[in-house]
Amino acid sequence: MAKLIPVDVFDLIIFGGTGDLAMRKLLPAMYHRHRDGQLPPTSRVIAVGRRHIEHDDYLELVDSALKNNLQAGEYDAEQWETFASRIHYAAGDAIDHSTWEELKEVLSGEEDRIRVIYLATAPALFGSVAAGLRSNSLITENIRIVLEKPVGHDSESARVINDEVGICFAEDQIFRIDHYLGKETVQNLLALRFGNSLFEPLWRRGAIDHVQMTVAEDLGVGGRIEFYDGTGALRDMVQNHMLQLVCLVAMEAPSSLHHDSVRDEKLKVLRALKPIGVERVKTHTVRGQYAAGAIGGNPVPSYSDELGSDASTTETFVALKLDIANWRWSNVPFYLRTGKRLKARHSEIVVQFQDVPHSIFQELKYDIAPNRLVIRLQPDEGVKLSVMAKEPGPGGFDLRPVSLDLSFEEAFGIRYPDAYERLLMEVIRGDPALFMRRDEVEAAWHWVDQIIGGWEESRQQVESYVAGSWGPTASSVLLDRDGRVWQPDT
Repeated sequence: MAKLIPVDVFDLIIFGGTGDLAMRKLLPAMYHRHRDGQLPPTSRVIAVGRRHIEHDDYLELVDSALKNNLQAGEYDAEQWETFASRIHYAAGDAIDHSTWEELKEVLSGEEDRIRVIYLATAPALFGSVAAGLRSNSLITENIRIVLEKPVGHDSESARVINDEVGICFAEDQIFRIDHYLGKETVQNLLALRFGNSLFEPLWRRGAIDHVQMTVAEDLGVGGRIEFYDGTGALRDMVQNHMLQLVCLVAMEAPSSLHHDSVRDEKLKVLRALKPIGVERVKTHTVRGQYAAGAIGGNPVPSYSDELGSDASTTETFVALKLDIANWRWSNVPFYLRTGKRLKARHSEIVVQFQDVPHSIFQELKYDIAPNRLVIRLQPDEGVKLSVMAKEPGPGGFDLRPVSLDLSFEEAFGIRYPDAYERLLMEVIRGDPALFMRRDEVEAAWHWVDQIIGGWEESRQQVESYVAGSWGPTASSVLLDRDGRVWQPDT
């Protein structure tokens, strides 16, 4: 089992403490760290919400959330009792800062400990909460503030939020979270690329044919539909999660693992992305919206039925062809796709190498499949390398592709921590390496804004796709024009 690095005494204050993110992700993450013995005995979790809730009633909400969201066998009544002793609830309105008396009372006298403010609220409230912390004299020397994605709706709103929070906090106190950066496989990209001499000479044009990235969900929008209808897949998934994956795959080697060295290289990738404006959106982007269909044999409604309106042009699926304008990746396309109500919950990065320059097996009528390095993000994290091999046996020379397959959970024999567990501990330690810097966020938004503007100017339509498929037909055509296919494509 990996060694647990202890952390100093802290208070974690969650604004939006009754919301979905707190109940489904943050509190279960802290329960796991408590159960594994990583939290100092006096550290606390303080939830803040608009409603007045009695302490015992709030604990019942958390208890129910843990039972619903933990895996089988993870909930332990004794562990819950000791974890519950850490939890406090304080009523307070994010906009009306005069209502924060309960929070001030809970925090009074604990100014020397690490103070982590987690904004699990709408982005529009980030600036207000930051200002409230300052006006109530709650900003201490050892404070950090966590901004949940998305930071803004476009580059201008992101700049405004960053300015508002930046008035109250220094940049090294601001942690812009993207939970994909906490996934073990995503972090293993750095180890895979820069800890092995095998891959680095091949990680470029001349050896790699193309790169695919898929983040597929079989669920619909669910209870987020009002938020989602004003957001869409491009803003919700590509601007943050998927562009971060592109950065980690495409970046040059940083001089060290220091957070600014890593983030400087990621920023260079974002700035090298070739713009997709009005003249390129029809050839480089696909928009889709799910129709009724079936997932796992069960019928599911269309997006318009869930929304209660057939007038929405919000995309629940997007596919893109990216070009990175630098020496390493010239003429090596990156294909991205993400969507709701797809065939399976499936996220992976596929690095496809070029075909062998000449096959000596032509007379045997065997097709040589290109080597593929597949980095799985979900449902099971791991790495798979596809190579050609001869089938065992006498009397012939039969070839077929085989896989060198590594499942991280099986290889290391441990439960893989949820991304939020790791990221919360990194905030408490004050290490921003797995978080986005302001210039990264704004550069990503600037690139995405051009696509949105191109869609609007060209009036690009949203194509319908059947729930339970891999998306619109045009998504397959996007690769087919280049003689390539999605993996998986069935």
